[in-house]
Amino acid sequence: MASSSIEMDPDLARQLFFEGATIVIFGVPEGSEFGIDSNSWQVGPRFKGVKMVPPGIHFIHYSAKRIGGAADETGPRSGIFFHLEQKEIRLLQWDCMEEEMVAASEEEGEKLREQLMSLDPSLGPYPYESLRRWVSLTNHISKEAMLKLQPACGTICSFPEVLPMEEMTHTEDRVKHNLPRYDTVCQNYKEGLSRLPQMKQKEGTEIRFSQLPEKMYPKNATPSEITQHSMDSSYALGQVININYPGNPLAILAELQFSFVCFLLGNVYEGFEQWKKLLNLLCRAETFSVQHPDLYNEVISVLYHQLAQVPTDFFIDIVSQDNFLTSTLQVLFSFLCSPSTNKDLRKKALRFRGHLTKRFQWDFEEEPLDYAPLVVQLPEGWENPTNTAQTTHSEANVEMTSPS
Repeated sequence: MASSSIEMDPDLARQLFFEGATIVIFGVPEGSEFGIDSNSWQVGPRFKGVKMVPPGIHFIHYSAKRIGGAADETGPRSGIFFHLEQKEIRLLQWDCMEEEMVAASEEEGEKLREQLMSLDPSLGPYPYESLRRWVSLTNHISKEAMLKLQPACGTICSFPEVLPMEEMTHTEDRVKHNLPRYDTVCQNYKEGLSRLPQMKQKEGTEIRFSQLPEKMYPKNATPSEITQHSMDSSYALGQVININYPGNPLAILAELQFSFVCFLLGNVYEGFEQWKKLLNLLCRAETFSVQHPDLYNEVISVLYHQLAQVPTDFFIDIVSQDNFLTSTLQVLFSFLCSPSTNKDLRKKALRFRGHLTKRFQWDFEEEPLDYAPLVVQLPEGWENPTNTAQTTHSEANVEMTSPS
């Protein structure tokens, strides 16, 4: 690990050495990539961990050096969230077979305390100058939220292990599912896909994100209510919070930050998808913003720091060239910047909108697409025979008046 480019104040360094936490890691292959929070390095021959780590939430991430690969070739990234206490020692051992870090018991970590001085030359100092940025990305993630969201196995993988949902090793197994034998000729692409085994992520490796509702409206909603809830996601957002964070709406920000870090530093695409979905709910919940202005005051702060970490063209779809974030934030600003919004919240939203316009060149003045006419699919049982007859009559008139 290269030393920090910024010299640390000697008194601060001395305080962090004795009061900070230490992460000791044995056996990481030389040439692997290792990082803590928003910093990363290439592992050298003497590397045995990180010292002077400030207490709190941290995320270590790593990619193993590929044996026999190119000089800088590494494997998929994995990561582990930690909550470190003052003076705590965490011990990790490198598992060569699985190419992952395995946490040792707290007792084993404590046994190393007397050896810290001898290990000191092989411990890289935590880059203290980057702490402010890290805290701005994780200030809502408590120890409880971390334990709730991280996988049961403790390790977050960019490419988690998958297993077949059902064993299909014998011909009779395929017959039960009306599938052709493996040794028959595949007739078309669709058939080829059907022959592939159905896979699922290995149990215990899943990030435990909140399940978001498939429908934005309550059961038995009328057509007008469906339209209302499709334009204002307050009901769906309220359901997510009541189920996962009862009585504490601000707690959803921990998941918003956790999912963003998983994607930004852990290379977990699932994290990006969850972040988008949560953001979509928050940015379209006008009624909820009126009821909880303190939540939306923090939403703006969280987004400000998150968007500072990505390039200006990051959110543009490479196929459609559409920017999902522009349209999503456009809806948010349409009600947060209105005169009826809480004065302080409106002022903060206007400043944030101006900042984004300047940095990203995004235009928020156009009317959001959400305000265009909305086509609502009626639930079963809501089809009106009179309307059906009128529709059929209109279609007949169209057909009769069409040019021949």
